[in-house]
Amino acid sequence: MAAELAIITNEDEHYNGKITLLVVTSCMVAATGGIIYGYDIGISGGVTSMEPFLKKFFPEVYTKMKEDTKTSNYCKFDSQLLTTFTSSLYIAGLVASFFASSVTRAFGRKPSILVAGALFLFGLALGGAATNIVMLIFGRILLGVGVGFANQSVPLYLSEMALPRHRGAFNIGFQLCVGIGVLSANLINFGTEKITGGSGWRISLSLAAVPASILTLGALFLPETPNSFIQSTNDHQIAKSMLQRTRGCEDVQAELDDLIKASDNSKTIKYPFKKLMQRKYRPQLVMAIAMPFFTQVTGINVFSFYAPILFRTLGLSESMSLLSAVMSTGAAGTSATFISMLMVDKLGRRALFAIGGIQMFVSQVIVGSIMAAELGDIGGMNKGYAYLVLIFVCVYVAAFAWSWGPLGWLIPSEIFPLEIRSAGQSVTVAVNFVSTFVIAQSFLSMLCHFKSGIFFFFGGWVMVMTGFVYLLLPETANIPIEKMDRVWREHWFWNRYVGQVREDSN
Repeated sequence: MAAELAIITNEDEHYNGKITLLVVTSCMVAATGGIIYGYDIGISGGVTSMEPFLKKFFPEVYTKMKEDTKTSNYCKFDSQLLTTFTSSLYIAGLVASFFASSVTRAFGRKPSILVAGALFLFGLALGGAATNIVMLIFGRILLGVGVGFANQSVPLYLSEMALPRHRGAFNIGFQLCVGIGVLSANLINFGTEKITGGSGWRISLSLAAVPASILTLGALFLPETPNSFIQSTNDHQIAKSMLQRTRGCEDVQAELDDLIKASDNSKTIKYPFKKLMQRKYRPQLVMAIAMPFFTQVTGINVFSFYAPILFRTLGLSESMSLLSAVMSTGAAGTSATFISMLMVDKLGRRALFAIGGIQMFVSQVIVGSIMAAELGDIGGMNKGYAYLVLIFVCVYVAAFAWSWGPLGWLIPSEIFPLEIRSAGQSVTVAVNFVSTFVIAQSFLSMLCHFKSGIFFFFGGWVMVMTGFVYLLLPETANIPIEKMDRVWREHWFWNRYVGQVREDSN
């Protein structure tokens, strides 16, 4: 470990620069895409627990919730149409992510962010004005295409704009914005639920236009990342001036040389997805698939998409369920993500994964045990136990928010060489959307059939993924993004795929 830290320190020292106002403001604008993504996650869970919304678009669920005294508590919200409303966004994002990869590679990160913002605005307008289920779901599909472009381009933008020693903190800014979006959505749902006349859900869906407008207008003025600019131009003098402005210093030659070398390599690649399948990129490909898949099977969607529904299942009122969602998925998650942002480059990625994994597992076992013992098929749960569940939900969400939540996006965005970076990120986004779609589409049915056992199911996955990280993920903190290949060459398992580090490369 000492040798590894020495390598990290030496590599980082020869890149000059500081945190500049240009980098901070650019990354803040770009990370607004995370606010929209988080807002949508929080809003969909909130409006699907609002009675006027259910009565208008999902009358069968509304009737089952209000009048059916025989259906199990775990099954009252089991509706494929209801889950289609939530999950349609993610299947649209899956398809869009592959188109977004080509746009991001050919035209740069900035155009993809601009397209994402515009699509968000169109989708929000359609959803907020929806008069039938077709309009509602089509609006979600447009949002999904926007999310596909944003999740493809924003993490790459943040990782490429930041200096190696600050890359973790800047990239987690995206996840922090996701948390802010979730918190904002839960607060708005809590307020709009009290509006008389049944139009509160329209306000909830439409208010995402505020961050979407910031992203769209801000994207017009964003600078392109130095990596992407060099990839698309042969004018190295302009590229050097741009890098000097980004880093806030004159001596950027070492970083510029690495970027030019990476760009020259990338221009020889005509088919990046085919290149990604080569043996020497096996570690990156495995992580691009494993990280987003594991992120989803932590069970976070149990609490993100359906937190208000889950708390209603426990017997809490509509208003109290929405307030509980504010406290758990909103406040706890956002606070913990901010802590992760401060610590990720100091403690490293692996330490946060280990701490968060153990904390999530313990929380899920406790929640599952309480629900198994206290919540039957009929009737509610004692309020004291319901609030105890809420406490451990907060503990769980905090653990996710300083580990798998931000790191599941950070790791894939920093491990790929430039020639396959857009292709690799699109694989990450695609796997994320597939996993999210499957979980979102099946969760209410799983809750109905597994009942409290669903928490033990996800807890088992948390143990598997914690072991995976411990054995197979090398530390990536503070290593320049264009020098990341060395961590795989020095790893006990992956070096058999990528080869040993040559002595002359040290």
